[in-house]
Amino acid sequence: MSKVLITTVPFGDKNRLPLEQLEAAGIEYLINPVGRKLKEEELAEMVSDFDALIAGTEPITDKVMGAASKLKLISRVGIGLDSVDLLAAERRGIKVSYTPDAPAPAVAELTIGMMLSLLRSMHVVNAQMHRGEWHRHFGRRIPEVTIGIIGAGRIGGGVLRRLAGFGTPRILVNDTHPNLKVAPELKLEWVDKEEIYRHADLISLHVPMTVQTKNMIRSEQLLMMKPDAMIINTSRGGIINEHDLAEVLGTGHLSGTAIDVFDQEPYNGALAQIDRCLLTSHMGSMSIDCRTRMEIEATEEVVRFLTGKSLEGLVPPEEYEVQRQGL
Repeated sequence: MSKVLITTVPFGDKNRLPLEQLEAAGIEYLINPVGRKLKEEELAEMVSDFDALIAGTEPITDKVMGAASKLKLISRVGIGLDSVDLLAAERRGIKVSYTPDAPAPAVAELTIGMMLSLLRSMHVVNAQMHRGEWHRHFGRRIPEVTIGIIGAGRIGGGVLRRLAGFGTPRILVNDTHPNLKVAPELKLEWVDKEEIYRHADLISLHVPMTVQTKNMIRSEQLLMMKPDAMIINTSRGGIINEHDLAEVLGTGHLSGTAIDVFDQEPYNGALAQIDRCLLTSHMGSMSIDCRTRMEIEATEEVVRFLTGKSLEGLVPPEEYEVQRQGL
């Protein structure tokens, strides 16, 4: 009997269909018994007897694959691939698939919610009210500000399309491969990142984690921004240097930030002590419908693979090339 290790948690909590799919195919499975994101060493100790992984964002390194003599498929629940050593998988003949479209609507909507909260200081007022304080804050509306979007792919593009419903703010966009048709109803200005840093009131990041984007925003970039600018990261932890962000906020620069992803998770760092930081627990994709779709799609790939059918969600060659070139 084929065996699958489900490392991502939660899994099957809101809809048992993915588990039922495995059961119907006669596939044995084990759900992460630790109940949290696994460390490399923990995963390496756990993985030896499994034919496939249904994986989250835990580090699936060459060391982990070396401990998994039976492993032939890694099926990622989600879009990010920075946690998977694709080149090691390629060398070892392990196929890798993912679910890039499934989480995009939920992450885009969370981003819009963060924009609204930052612009109206809802997170700050909530903290004040819980302390028994009563303050009425002036805020701004989306059509009144210049918005900067860095990364206009599946999620960034979804944010742009949703912004169309709020009127016509000035929107500055940067992407390594500009899609000029991403939001035809908006008059987008395609610019370099530095122009966004200097001129946007609200900046939102939607880029993958690569060698080039690691610590892409440090003190230098933060201090380029307007004193009352705001920044959102729902992409990957480590794109904004968290230490630098906390230090810059400590000087009074920037009026707010919203962060859903962190370099080390769970997060319990300096940003948690700053009221004008809106922090969420890597929950961008965690709407019931999107999370269920992610789990189902990842499970369907495993069932297809272990029953001899063709895979439909294989990671494309360009993603391997990104890691090969160290981009």
